[in-house]
Amino acid sequence: MRGSRRVAIVTGGRRGIGRGICHALARSGFDLALVDLAEDGAEETMAGARERGAKAIFVRGDIADLEGHSAVLDRVYAAYGTLDCLVNNAGVSVAQRADVLDVTPDSFHRVVGINLRGTFFFTQGAARRMVAESRAPDAPPRAIVTISSVNAWLVGPDRAEYCIAKTGLTMMTKVFALRLAQHGIYTYEVRPGVIATDMTAVAKAKYDRLIGEGLSPIARWGQPDDVGAAVAALATGALPFATGDAYHIDGGMHITKV
Repeated sequence: MRGSRRVAIVTGGRRGIGRGICHALARSGFDLALVDLAEDGAEETMAGARERGAKAIFVRGDIADLEGHSAVLDRVYAAYGTLDCLVNNAGVSVAQRADVLDVTPDSFHRVVGINLRGTFFFTQGAARRMVAESRAPDAPPRAIVTISSVNAWLVGPDRAEYCIAKTGLTMMTKVFALRLAQHGIYTYEVRPGVIATDMTAVAKAKYDRLIGEGLSPIARWGQPDDVGAAVAALATGALPFATGDAYHIDGGMHITKV
């Protein structure tokens, strides 16, 4: 039987931005399924979700493994019986930054395979199940929120494959928006800027300097909770007459200066 709380899948949910998203959704009335490759850090994230009133399960899954998507979704539906929100957060950076003239097929295949190809087909699988659910006409809207990056528009010539994949997520969000709105499922893209996570820790000195030099009008590092707050607002229907749009959580970094 379905309870009063809604249900969200968060891919890549065990740490970093994923953890911030999970905790924000837990506070906002969602039970959670964390989908990730490894369990390291997942129990801490789930404990925090439970402290905020949520049920939480961990489902091991590889977004790049298209054949495994159905099994992941089966686990979620077996546990909760429904799905109200998908948050596409899983992703990887380049293993090594390289000049665009030196990008290898292996690096391109890995980054695009996870960040774009895998995310597209996992979204497709989840959307099919959401559409198949019987909902009352006045039921609350559902959401698919995809975490991309400022690199959906800001060029990083030393990680071309990452930028290309993130740009593809922008169009993916719009395509699904047109197809799913008739079912009360709205899609959104969230573009984080410089967020303090393990992924950005290796470049801390560089970004400390850039932030100090005016990289963004809000002169600080972003935090996972900043992204989580945006996702929770979208997932709970705070913008009921919007779909297919991108939201910058970057301290104003996207504003063009002259």
